[in-house]
Amino acid sequence: KELGCIPENCEPVRCKAPELSVRDDCGCCEQCLGAEGELCGGRSGASRRHQARCGPGLVCVSQSREVLGAAASQESLPEELEGTGLCVCKEDGAVCGSDGRSYQSVCALHLHSWISVRAGRERVHKAHDAPVIVLPPKKIHNVTGAQVYLSCEVKAVPTPVISWRKVCQRTLTKTSGVKLLEELPGDRVNMAVQVRGGPSKHESTGWVLINPLTKEDEGVYQCHATNMVGETQSYGTIKVTDLNKYKKTNFIASDGDI
Repeated sequence: KELGCIPENCEPVRCKAPELSVRDDCGCCEQCLGAEGELCGGRSGASRRHQARCGPGLVCVSQSREVLGAAASQESLPEELEGTGLCVCKEDGAVCGSDGRSYQSVCALHLHSWISVRAGRERVHKAHDAPVIVLPPKKIHNVTGAQVYLSCEVKAVPTPVISWRKVCQRTLTKTSGVKLLEELPGDRVNMAVQVRGGPSKHESTGWVLINPLTKEDEGVYQCHATNMVGETQSYGTIKVTDLNKYKKTNFIASDGDI
């Protein structure tokens, strides 16, 4: 006759946080999931002092003998370390917490937050920062027919969304005016807008590419960045010289020198 679950026969366990507590494969006894940096995996039948599975947001990664504490020249690992790895956070990189502390990973932040709540303190979350322009658009001067681009690097947490606009000035009086912003690329066939993450963590870089450059493309361009915390903008300019007039001026000047 098969015996059912007898909780009294289960060994008592104390996990680092309640979120790391789960039932075993039989659904009877409580066991702990591995925290970041703890051993994981291994042979299911081996007697071990580590967890078979990792906690939320972690993955079990196979490690070298040196990391596991075995000599490289050793022919075989101890039975309890055979096939083991380390629990590693899926998201690498340090993060800033709402408590003003820096954590080696978001997993370390989550663990500290769970422990903090268990102790009756406030939950810790990733700090949020409004967008900041790291590298603003530049001033460009080129001739018609050329290929030019403006770029803009922005840092924020969460990662910002970047858009480009062309500034149009409509004069109301001799001393005042109102800015009209044209979303790009719009219906401009010679213009493209691209955005990618980087070059650093929590940064985005946006470009507006113009090819071929026309006289109508001359003006002021706005790089606009936003996230859930706030928004910011910076401006760059493009000055365009008509290539035909440039050639004609140079031809006349050269002819006059003769």
